[in-house]
Amino acid sequence: MVPTVEWRDGQVRILDQSVLPGDVRFLECTDYAEVAEAIRELKVRGAPAIGVTAALGIALGAQQYRQQDVEGFHRHLDTVCAVLSATRPTAVNLFWAVDRMKRVLTGSANHHVQEYQDMLLNEALAILEQDVRVNQTLGKYGAAIIQDGDNILTHCNAGALATAGYGTALGVVRAAWEEGKRLRVFADETRPVLQGARLTAWELQQDGIPVTLITDNMAGALMQKKGVQCCVVGADRIAANGDVANKIGTYSVAVLARAHGIPFYVAAPVSTIDLNTPTGEGIPIEERNPLEVTQVHGSRVIAPDGVAVWNPAFDVTPANLIEGIITERGILSPNELVTRLAV
Repeated sequence: MVPTVEWRDGQVRILDQSVLPGDVRFLECTDYAEVAEAIRELKVRGAPAIGVTAALGIALGAQQYRQQDVEGFHRHLDTVCAVLSATRPTAVNLFWAVDRMKRVLTGSANHHVQEYQDMLLNEALAILEQDVRVNQTLGKYGAAIIQDGDNILTHCNAGALATAGYGTALGVVRAAWEEGKRLRVFADETRPVLQGARLTAWELQQDGIPVTLITDNMAGALMQKKGVQCCVVGADRIAANGDVANKIGTYSVAVLARAHGIPFYVAAPVSTIDLNTPTGEGIPIEERNPLEVTQVHGSRVIAPDGVAVWNPAFDVTPANLIEGIITERGILSPNELVTRLAV
């Protein structure tokens, strides 16, 4: 796959997902504010990818400081972290990555500015490498739920494009495909931003994995005709009780899956599990620009001028609808997250 985000020649290089699949374009970010804007405007999206990008943005912000005043450097980094933290409220990987980068500073003392800059860059690169490795491990665990000949329904994009590489939900698919299992992915288009149509379908085509695109409101009919053996989606934040926040429409898929006796799985790294949020009710849900709903991908108006719009970017699927949460530590029951993961 084309790298979603990487550090190259002192810049943060981001694949601009807002123009896929029609155009493969890269953003060469030389300022941490440009990285923040790329996250905010969905140039890069997907909880793990947001976390990795934020870490690289902090490393870039650190490099931008040209003085040798250590106290001034710390104040500068506080500003950088605050700007990046304010970009998207729901994806917990963002805050996990920012906190991890901050610990580089709080866990060390008496260093020169250049040493801090090097330490932060090394930590960001470690976060990027870890994300790929974790997704590959997660995928191997998840491949066990897929049988030869299965049809798998997914929603939004939880693939290599939503991570630093390989993917979460699509990492499960990739691992099963690499094991030689014949399968087909049914991808919801995922209104209003069409991540399933623009990104998931494109990504699977690149890998030669069979994919069929459906509109969101076709999922029930597909299940009714016994065309789906399991559902696998990603997550932006998982509460301690196993409630899962993911792209809007995920809850509907989970309800339909339960009604048709189809197992519904969530694939996400442990970093997406927020043990400090007891239930899904405490997860902040981002609401986005109404134009995402009244226009199709910003190019054609499809609703009357002035109509009221409600545009939440995410919904919460209750834990009781989830068969299992696929992580790099194995497939966990939603009700055992605290006992299995609490330190």
